[in-house]
Amino acid sequence: MYVGITDYDWFRTLKQAKCDEVNFWKPGGKTNFKALDEGDLFLFKLHSPQDYIVGGGFFLKFSILPSSLAWEAFGLANGARSLFELHDRIYKYRKTNRISDPDPQIGCIILSMPFYLEEDDWITVPDNWSKNIVQGKMYDTSEHYGKLLYQQIQEVLYSQRFNKNLLREDSVNSRYGKEQKIKPRIGQGAFKILITDAYHRRCAITGEKTLPVLEAAHIKPFSLDGPHEINNGLLLRRDFHTLFDRGYITIDKEFNVEVSRRIKEDFGNGKEYYAHHGSKLIILPGKKEQLPGPHYLEWHNENIYLG
Repeated sequence: MYVGITDYDWFRTLKQAKCDEVNFWKPGGKTNFKALDEGDLFLFKLHSPQDYIVGGGFFLKFSILPSSLAWEAFGLANGARSLFELHDRIYKYRKTNRISDPDPQIGCIILSMPFYLEEDDWITVPDNWSKNIVQGKMYDTSEHYGKLLYQQIQEVLYSQRFNKNLLREDSVNSRYGKEQKIKPRIGQGAFKILITDAYHRRCAITGEKTLPVLEAAHIKPFSLDGPHEINNGLLLRRDFHTLFDRGYITIDKEFNVEVSRRIKEDFGNGKEYYAHHGSKLIILPGKKEQLPGPHYLEWHNENIYLG
């Protein structure tokens, strides 16, 4: 487990909005976060003198992002009510301003399935917590303090029924068992960041790398039961995303681009898009399991593409 230190205002904003995913951001935007593996527990501790653990979530990914992209992906789940407020908090920590730092990079610890404790259930930090800790501290659940903290978290979650997945089934002799790996659910914001990073922040078709115009596209739409999974996504320039969603462009199972004749018929143009017809995707994820799923591509060809 990792216990990260945060502001009460950040926590209160998330709790009031009941956010189902969280960006626990770090204002520095330079240092990587390697403390946890996917599915590990990340806990929220308030700044002193409020030395309490008040909630947490399950680690999904760390990424260094422009704050504008973090806001576009997560909105209120950044613990701020507007991009202006997010920037204001970043500038306070970094001692910069919008002139010198118009779109500051921040470190984004993306968490899934968050839980927020009521004040009566806040947990006092372990006895070995040091006042000198600035960012956070790791706890090993096989050791004394980590084990006690994990049991306290389970007790609260069990009593509040926050997340049954964290708990094993009761045995005759003991209510609680060892910690379990959780498969974090991917939300809309996390999907955008996972796709952005998997495609190396470049459009799969054109190679465009101007980040503000790139969008994470579902191959099979989420509204039609398409999951927030990397193999159901593409990173596309905004105009290509629109055409893909409307069926004017598709990708076959060999990752060839197909452009419908309907662009010219419907709009009397499309020269730029027809230049890509028959070409292969020039940007793909490096991991085999992240490549566009053939069943999703086939679904798009059969149900969305206009031919």
